[in-house]
Amino acid sequence: MNSFITESTITCPNCGHFKQEEMPTDACQFFYECEQCKEVLKPKEGDCCVYCSYGSVPCPSIQQNNTCGSSNYC
Repeated sequence: MNSFITESTITCPNCGHFKQEEMPTDACQFFYECEQCKEVLKPKEGDCCVYCSYGSVPCPSIQQNNTCGSSNYC
């Protein structure tokens, strides 16, 4: 059985606000609204989710497969 880190601190590139969030373990999260400036974050090109782009820890799918940007992972 694999264990994953399920919490990540996501940082808004627009205003710098950061917050620790629980990541979903069964899907990638494509959108995240910053609670401070209301900017809607989307993954950077080549990343599968907002946690891989703006989080302190990549999403569980990437932790397991060690690859990002492939539709096979999310």
